[in-house]
Amino acid sequence: MHMQANNHDLIITGIHMDLTESLKQGVTEKVEKLFRHEERIIRVKVELEADRPKNGKEHGFIAKGHIEINGPSMNVSVSDPDCHKAIDLLVDKLDRMLRRRSRLRIVKRKDTHGLDIPASLPKM
Repeated sequence: MHMQANNHDLIITGIHMDLTESLKQGVTEKVEKLFRHEERIIRVKVELEADRPKNGKEHGFIAKGHIEINGPSMNVSVSDPDCHKAIDLLVDKLDRMLRRRSRLRIVKRKDTHGLDIPASLPKM
């Protein structure tokens, strides 16, 4: 499902599960926070998958997030028995990655390199 979240490009996909309005709304609201924190995001893809283990244990959910941004894209995957919790974990993880990248960018920009001027300095 392709959505425009306040003019932001968001793609939500459900695998082995139906995307309820509540899930779509939850993802949209939470992902909106990422767009507010980082204006350079081009597109966010969220994939929700019902994970049915072969050994008969209780199934869970896998939430995968993919952020297309200037620079290397970011991919994250989390799992949880509760789908809404998996979405929360996913968005938190993506948010941390964005903040870390933003901090690194600022540090790199501040890191000015001194000029090497070939000169013979007087010996002390």
